[in-house]
Amino acid sequence: MFEQFSQRLDKALKTLKGHGRITEINVAETMKEVRRALLDADVNFKIAKSFTEDVKQKALGQKVLTSLKPGQLLVKIVQDELTSLLGGQNAALSVTGKPAVILMSGLQGSGKTTCTAKLAKHLKTKQAKKVLLVACDVYRPAAIEQLQVLGEQIDVAVFAQPENNNPVEIAKNALQYAKTHQFNVVIIDTAGRLAIDETLMQEIDNIHKAVRPSETLFVVDAMMGQDAVNTAKAFHDLLQFDGIVLTKMDGDTRGGAALSIKSVVNKPIKFIGTGEKVDALDVFYPNRMAERILGMGDVVTLVERAQEQVDEEEAKRIHRKISKNQFGYDDFLSQLKQVQRMGSMKDLVGMIPGASKALNGAEVDEDAFKGVEALIQSMTPKERQQPKLLNHSRKKRIAKGAGLQMDDINKLVKQFEQMSKMMKMMQGGKSSKLMQMFGK
Repeated sequence: MFEQFSQRLDKALKTLKGHGRITEINVAETMKEVRRALLDADVNFKIAKSFTEDVKQKALGQKVLTSLKPGQLLVKIVQDELTSLLGGQNAALSVTGKPAVILMSGLQGSGKTTCTAKLAKHLKTKQAKKVLLVACDVYRPAAIEQLQVLGEQIDVAVFAQPENNNPVEIAKNALQYAKTHQFNVVIIDTAGRLAIDETLMQEIDNIHKAVRPSETLFVVDAMMGQDAVNTAKAFHDLLQFDGIVLTKMDGDTRGGAALSIKSVVNKPIKFIGTGEKVDALDVFYPNRMAERILGMGDVVTLVERAQEQVDEEEAKRIHRKISKNQFGYDDFLSQLKQVQRMGSMKDLVGMIPGASKALNGAEVDEDAFKGVEALIQSMTPKERQQPKLLNHSRKKRIAKGAGLQMDDINKLVKQFEQMSKMMKMMQGGKSSKLMQMFGK
């Protein structure tokens, strides 16, 4: 996400970074390039103009031209303004009420039903809430079945009345059911609709009035760009929603919707969808996203994901095996799978400071682990336990069994040795500090 915009922004600011002489003229020229980058990212023209004017005025007002490191100070101003443009502070989801009611609204094809299930899993796992999903999309074929399947996947109850074609009545009945069975949160999935469809827009307004939700969220496809912003305004005029969920942020999106939507409807982005899996939903932090756009990474989110995925018992087991010099290929594969559970490799790379810049637009191979797994599975149990057994003939057999080349097995051996060496170096005090960092 934001890859092209990030590259354009970096190029625009490059001449002003470091200790080079900065003048009012080249600040103005740089801001013109920044404005072009924003427009290419499909940001509203008025917002792009206002943003660059604000940066320019603050740069001149803070005496950037005469500071010791003018380039760094200007980048800090851009970072602060980007954070403000994206919403400033993180906006928490309100789950007050007995039960709390969250109404999901959005366009057809925005990924709203999947997003509803993702939010349910988020509240269940992160906040220990007892969640009830409500199927109020009575129009789209198999919409109810889709929510039921997703509910089974995440072990969350789904309230559905297939025989009832009145979404307002279904929502009311679900609310009563939730009170009787002591659910903490009710999430209502409504039909996707077009802003120009007056009948359906009136219907969601009726549901809104009937259940009086503590939160109304607008789900929108980030790849729509300015269309997403215009649609958000039409929905907000009717529902006065509380927050936005941007889906498909892992796709080939220019970022215009995320950069514009807060300014247009004055409502915060609360979550972003970062993949197809049911756990691919992230809380949105404007300051962290601004840092990622500027190539500074997002170490805080990276550590948070690691804390969620690193199994304490597994970490202790690996620790013992390393101390006894028994770290093998099964353990290596176990570590890689924990990394995989943290999210897509492209997303993780974006969180490492400077990594995206180093890749310079090169694609990150999401299937890279598949070859490693095939090679390890092609080894005998003894070979996995005793890596030193891997001589030339064994490597040849393993590569052939995995349908790969000798180069592939040699790369794996090298990666394994490097990881083993790094883990041995972390033994003792350093290892303890690492465990503390991950909250273990």
